[in-house]
Amino acid sequence: MITPFIFTRHPAWRLGVFTRWRGKGHERTLAGIAGPPTPLVMKGKSPPRACGVAGILPQRAFCRTAAGAQEVMLTRERYPVRRLPFAEVSKEDLAFFERVIPGRVSTDPQELKRVNVDWLRMVRGCSKVLLKPKTTEEVSQILGYCNKRNLAVNPQGGNTGILICQAGCILEQLNQYVEERDFIMPLDLGAKGSCHIGGNVATNAGGLRLLRYGSLRGTVLGLEVVLADGLVLDCLTSLRKDNTGYDLKQLFIGSEGTLGIITAISILCPRKPQAVNLAFLGCPGFAEVLKTFSTCKGMLGEILSAYEFMDDQCMQLVENHLRLSNPVRENPFYVLIETSGSDTAHDEEKLNNFLEQVMSSGLVTDGTVATDNTKIKMLWSLRERITEALSRDGYVYKYDISLPVEKLYDIVLDVRSRLGQSAKSVVGYGHLGDGNLHLNVTAESYSSSLLKAIEPYVYEWTARHHGSVSAEHGLGFKKKDFIGYSKPPEAILLMQQIKGMLDPKGILNPYKTLPSTSS
Repeated sequence: MITPFIFTRHPAWRLGVFTRWRGKGHERTLAGIAGPPTPLVMKGKSPPRACGVAGILPQRAFCRTAAGAQEVMLTRERYPVRRLPFAEVSKEDLAFFERVIPGRVSTDPQELKRVNVDWLRMVRGCSKVLLKPKTTEEVSQILGYCNKRNLAVNPQGGNTGILICQAGCILEQLNQYVEERDFIMPLDLGAKGSCHIGGNVATNAGGLRLLRYGSLRGTVLGLEVVLADGLVLDCLTSLRKDNTGYDLKQLFIGSEGTLGIITAISILCPRKPQAVNLAFLGCPGFAEVLKTFSTCKGMLGEILSAYEFMDDQCMQLVENHLRLSNPVRENPFYVLIETSGSDTAHDEEKLNNFLEQVMSSGLVTDGTVATDNTKIKMLWSLRERITEALSRDGYVYKYDISLPVEKLYDIVLDVRSRLGQSAKSVVGYGHLGDGNLHLNVTAESYSSSLLKAIEPYVYEWTARHHGSVSAEHGLGFKKKDFIGYSKPPEAILLMQQIKGMLDPKGILNPYKTLPSTSS
């Protein structure tokens, strides 16, 4: 048996990888990999730490924002949140946790200070205890105890073939592992170096490969979940087809840790493509971006794996703050087009024909193509590091919405016009292939008056054009009260009833996902 090891960024964690192989017809696909589940943050007297991206706290080394030198305002002081009647952590509680996970209970103020603030430095909580369970059994014992004691729990992730892995595995390390075996993960994110697969599934993260491989609701085959009372729900099947009763795993995908804590995942991994090309192109307008996408789908067809766009202000931010270089001449918009296939010559011919078509028709004014891995990573960094560049520009108001593609950039123009000089930057970028826009507004510092000018205007605009107020990041703490712009009252009521049934005391990730009245 092969037993390599993967180490997380946390010095107290070690991810042990244990592989076994199962025959699947004529192929042999990966069926096992292990790592610790996510840490748990226990609530003290004050309202919880809340993350702007649905409870995931990516712990990136590059998080040095313009506002980084300032103390982050307590969430309870910035937002109208009222603490629910949870118990307070006692010495007896700490003694119990130490018996269950000896040496992995932290009350160190410096460590707690780090986990109580999200990496974008938008919110800050007051949790008093950090627990670091390594096994499903440990998570089960902790939740069972917390449920009896009415102690609130906040699961925290990366603070950002068929594979069965534990929830604490880092996405990038998983991808490296399966690539060595000629597979890839169906999910790819800019935060892949720090985010955990459990958090990805809990928030139903979309990412850069959704256009080709679909969402996690389709690629996740099974889950192991610990419920609020400590019960372990083992639905960790690796079957492609299983139509026996309700598909319970779908309840937990995208539930943001409010219904249970995901401890293991069975996920379908596609074969690693043998030929990958990446084109970075400049377009004279958003209409040309849309027409290029339409042409792209028609001419590239089955090898098209990603279609991303960014505006010129995004490019200026990555150039100014990160010192990255624009590989093409200046344009109002830029697109990245990735192809993935099995035949290099065939794919290059299709891509060249497409590029000749869009260049000759004026849809694209300039471009460059990468085939080697180093240049491909360099081009992707222009898109993937926009979030980092924004965080260095000042305080960021972030909106992750989905819209009909023809309306995708209209909201950026409207918000830019509405805010005028009160905003430092208003930018738009995202996954045009699946209608997902990342609308970001930056300012020198947080301003309640600026927030009132943005919200609920952005949500009203999105609802009016039949979009969703959260395309892939989830609702988390900051957007839970806006769910009504995308879901009818009957659906919200049913969600509240499901929450009440699975977590009647409301200890799991309180103050998140559903409107405050349901907490």
